[in-house]
Amino acid sequence: MILLQLFWSFFQIGLFSIGGGYAAMPLIQQQVVELHPWLTLTEFTDLITIAEMTPGPIAINSATFVGTRIAGLAGAVIATVGCITPSCIVVSILAYLYFKYSGAKSIQGILAGLRPAVVALIASAGLSILSLAFFGEEGFVSLPDVNWIAVGLFAVAFFILRKWKPSPVYVMLGCGVIGGVLYTVL
Repeated sequence: MILLQLFWSFFQIGLFSIGGGYAAMPLIQQQVVELHPWLTLTEFTDLITIAEMTPGPIAINSATFVGTRIAGLAGAVIATVGCITPSCIVVSILAYLYFKYSGAKSIQGILAGLRPAVVALIASAGLSILSLAFFGEEGFVSLPDVNWIAVGLFAVAFFILRKWKPSPVYVMLGCGVIGGVLYTVL
């Protein structure tokens, strides 16, 4: 039964993850934290961090991680297959239709209409993770409870990424090292 739940949950994530990995984050959160309490919100944030640092799409990495956690190797395989199955089907159909009707105004209108929705999905997930990083699971309680190390690391990383546009891998590694030192010392 758990394998069927894993397959169905990640099938839905794969089916409705329009816009790619970051757009999938709220869907993953809804499935693995809220609908099925397989992870806490803190564990979900750790999952997104790990999924971002490892090669491959966030949704597939998340499926593999959650599947392993819930049902071992079989769970990892089932959740991952569930996640990629809708993409294989939908992309094959859309590729055929796009190449056949790519000049149609209605297709261009649909694509233009989807862009703002994808941005909203990404922003929603980003704000949830940002709130958790800065204020913890309780949310904003008072100013002394703000995680100032996280705020500082965020500000520096954001500035560096916008100003010099280095590889995000280097920024993540730098923040990981600095965070490891600061959280150990302070």
